[in-house]
Amino acid sequence: MNEAAAPATYDDLRERLQQRMDGFAAGQRRIAQVLLNDPSGTAFRTVTETANAAQVHESSVVRFATSLGLKGYPSLVELCRQRLAEEAQLVSRFGRAQQHADSSSLLAEAAEHEQQNLVQTYSRIDPEQWDAAVELLANAERIHVMGLRKCLPVAQLMTYLLRLVRSDVHQVAPVAGALVDEFRQLNAGDVFAAISIHRYTADTVRAFNVAKSRGLTTIAFTDSAASPLARIADVSFFVDCEGVTMLRSVTAFASVVQTLATGVAIKNGTQTRDELLVDEQLLNEFSVYSE
Repeated sequence: MNEAAAPATYDDLRERLQQRMDGFAAGQRRIAQVLLNDPSGTAFRTVTETANAAQVHESSVVRFATSLGLKGYPSLVELCRQRLAEEAQLVSRFGRAQQHADSSSLLAEAAEHEQQNLVQTYSRIDPEQWDAAVELLANAERIHVMGLRKCLPVAQLMTYLLRLVRSDVHQVAPVAGALVDEFRQLNAGDVFAAISIHRYTADTVRAFNVAKSRGLTTIAFTDSAASPLARIADVSFFVDCEGVTMLRSVTAFASVVQTLATGVAIKNGTQTRDELLVDEQLLNEFSVYSE
């Protein structure tokens, strides 16, 4: 992207902020994080409200906008509103779970949240990024997958599904103090996929940075463009994880990794069928499933 040109879309803005995040002063970084974490909220905030959210003076927000090549704060808001309008158009096609169920019911609320998480997640996936991820996961020499704490089940699912359709998939799941041992298996040309949401686990971020520095291609599954994973990832997927209460949801993460694995299976064709035949033979030999 041309550094002198003003961002024309919210995606351009996000890319610009990610590229410059490490060079921002503390106040600028807080402004950037507000824009990346909550573009929907920024679409309706006054300059005073955005300044308060970022804990800076109003003039700092205005200067920040002009430093990006924009004509002041209103242009910044317009980019956020464009993004909100794009998402709203897709969401409106699906309707709301609350139109068909009692909104006081936990089941109805959960259904609504999960539907919204899925729609918003898939609506923001760039087709070129998706195709690039499928290509990488299908053809890389080896794949390393990492997710800890709440993201651990997603990492386990992704590893399991990819192992069904290709070989050489490794889950990075270090025991305490053994993360360095996992780094010995990272080789240039491999793919490192990491899953992490706020608050981002330090080991996942550390491993992602090491993988990037050692020449691996990196894929991030995270919740925000302000995520430390997104700043350095070659491919990023921003997944909604809004929960009904304080418990955040990983449903959309599971859906995305399952769909990616399906894409890899289709991409690899005959090779995938061979992998599945071998798996089926082993399952039978070890009587993994009861009759």
